[in-house]
Amino acid sequence: MILYPAIDLKDGVCVRLEKGDMSTATVYGVDPAAQAKSFQDQGFEWLHVVDLNGAFAGASINGAAVEAILRATSSRIQLGGGIRSLAQIEHWLIKGLARVILGTAAVRHPLFLREACRLFPDKIIVGLDARNGRVAVEGWAETSRFNAIELALSFEGMGVAAIIYTDIDRDGILSGVNWDATLELAQQVSIPVIASGGFASFEDVERMIMPDAAILNGAISGRALYDGRIDAEAALILLRKGIQS
Repeated sequence: MILYPAIDLKDGVCVRLEKGDMSTATVYGVDPAAQAKSFQDQGFEWLHVVDLNGAFAGASINGAAVEAILRATSSRIQLGGGIRSLAQIEHWLIKGLARVILGTAAVRHPLFLREACRLFPDKIIVGLDARNGRVAVEGWAETSRFNAIELALSFEGMGVAAIIYTDIDRDGILSGVNWDATLELAQQVSIPVIASGGFASFEDVERMIMPDAAILNGAISGRALYDGRIDAEAALILLRKGIQS
């Protein structure tokens, strides 16, 4: 079970949003590379990085900050936000990313997703960001007609490495993860599922090691780690013990 610290990039700095609203950005650090190194020093082996500007623009905007993160840490990094072509995927994988996250491109262009999974096996994650069960795209600015579970089922057999399921209405507001919806999705698909949105306290860490959550790959935490609501060392110790038991 993996706890992924989130580094969300807006205009070159680390921020957290509330429910994906760019106007609510709270700056948590002006040096993303230093933040990445800090998470690595705390013991995190994975980092979850999102180019927020890129998600809206449909192209890499915070590329310089991402490259600085890659130089500063040996942690495995998954990146999302504005990656919508095979050339962009290849570019970032060559730079050293462990995995690339496709959101809008995966939802709107399933043939593109299939080709990306074929060319880059075990490197492609799909981000399913849902509002009231419906998948949102374009940096969460638009809600599509697609049901999250139905769309996730359509990815079966493509070679998708994981699905990140985010409850938009909980993201960044410390209300707790929507475990029920996340587990329902995970029970329906064979693709590993990562919980995202609302991670709030050590109770969410404890929830990760409950027996029914064993089907998940892990969960993403942002604001709760930055605010000190979760002690990183204690969380990682508990997760390791949970795996061993």
